[in-house]
Amino acid sequence: MASRRRTRHAGPPDGGWGWMIVAGCFLVTICTRAVTRCISIFFVEFQAYFGQDYARTAWIHSIVDCATMLCAPLGSLISNHVSCQVGIILGGLLASTGLILSSFATSLEHLYLSLGVLTGLGFALCYSPAIAMVGKYFNKRKALAYGIAMSGSGIGTFILAPVVQLLIEQFSWRGALLILGGFVLNLCVCGALMRPIALKEDHKTAPEFLEQDYVPKAQKRDLKRMSICSPLIKVWSHECLCYCSWKEYDFLLMPDFMVLAVSILFMAYGCSPLFVYLVPYALSVGVSHHQAAFLMSILGVIDIIGNITFGWLTDRRCLKKHRHFCYLFAVGMDGLCCLFLPVLQNFHLLVPFSFTFGYFDGAYVTLIPVVTADVVGTSSLSSALGVVYFLHAIPYLVSPPVAGWLVDTTGSYTASFLLCGFSMIFSSMLLCFARLAKKIKRAHLRSLTNDTGTKQHIWTNGAIAYSVTAELDQKNVEFLAADTNSYSNR
Repeated sequence: MASRRRTRHAGPPDGGWGWMIVAGCFLVTICTRAVTRCISIFFVEFQAYFGQDYARTAWIHSIVDCATMLCAPLGSLISNHVSCQVGIILGGLLASTGLILSSFATSLEHLYLSLGVLTGLGFALCYSPAIAMVGKYFNKRKALAYGIAMSGSGIGTFILAPVVQLLIEQFSWRGALLILGGFVLNLCVCGALMRPIALKEDHKTAPEFLEQDYVPKAQKRDLKRMSICSPLIKVWSHECLCYCSWKEYDFLLMPDFMVLAVSILFMAYGCSPLFVYLVPYALSVGVSHHQAAFLMSILGVIDIIGNITFGWLTDRRCLKKHRHFCYLFAVGMDGLCCLFLPVLQNFHLLVPFSFTFGYFDGAYVTLIPVVTADVVGTSSLSSALGVVYFLHAIPYLVSPPVAGWLVDTTGSYTASFLLCGFSMIFSSMLLCFARLAKKIKRAHLRSLTNDTGTKQHIWTNGAIAYSVTAELDQKNVEFLAADTNSYSNR
């Protein structure tokens, strides 16, 4: 039914119902990323209740993040082949069920499955399809639309962090998880807002492909008369499906996307542990529980400013062509913030850190889908975002436990934060060197083209163009042929 209501547009409408899509994506990021960040507030509660060390307790947060990103291609697949609305509503039901079951947990293993796997899977079905829908509806104001949509993560963190702390104090961690489970059901409402749209550039779908000359018309007519169980139909449909699946993911062989993918691996490794260990680190240096939760709120609200201002700035004509450099600058600044974090030993020093890290975190999170769209195009954006968020999975799974193991081993957070900082700086430098190498190669090719162009002057006479070098070569050939003939006559 959703596919029947789709209207074909020449290009993204850049407004209209698109602003409702932005509002829906805004609520999706609140219910997914903000709730995931607030799970770090439960860290101390889980550790005290179950009596476990840092490394084992950190697996809860890392499994949520890993499942969300690992199953992102599944969300894109459901969005592309069934409906974005169905995927988000199903994801909301799964995530809510996971949080409600977590409120009855009796062990960390129970939380690994319910809060980690089930809730993470539900978030995965919602997150990447909602973000891709914004890219379908916007082109000229794409970065601004993404800035508003992704600011839900910061606003949600700002509001939910103190609310979750208050819920834990009033109803214990079990009651807080139960209430969060009911709150996450709002994802079903967000899914209902995601009205599908079809663009003329979306020509890679199977129905349109079947209208091409891949199979002769006479053979198609015969196939319609035959049984659906015919081997010929099975072979034909299998070949069509394989072709369409390959066309959906042909961007994987693009050099620009491969470099972006590698840089995202290191960026994801560096950014994840901070959201897990900022509150425990603040508590370890003598900050109170309410002040530690307030640090997360500051980080969240400044995240909003980074989302919207960087989105607006990179839509300006002067910066629109330099979105890659804006992205790598933001990632590098967050890496520097992580390097300086171990020397910040009180609340008054941690507040500026939350401001700076939160701003640049919001900046590069906004630019991830924008940069991805610039690399692969709008028609492949949903599949590409699924792959991009899939690449976050392993770093998100590994980095918090590794950071916890370093804390348990060294008795300090210094090694963990330094590793995160260097990882993000390396991610930024990798993209920077790749872009510079590409510019140098283009300049070299341009110089070669100019050198070749000076040797070939072209005159146009009516509709016919003559090349001087080609004409001279032709005369040389005729002269040699004539000389050979005269020699043979002798």
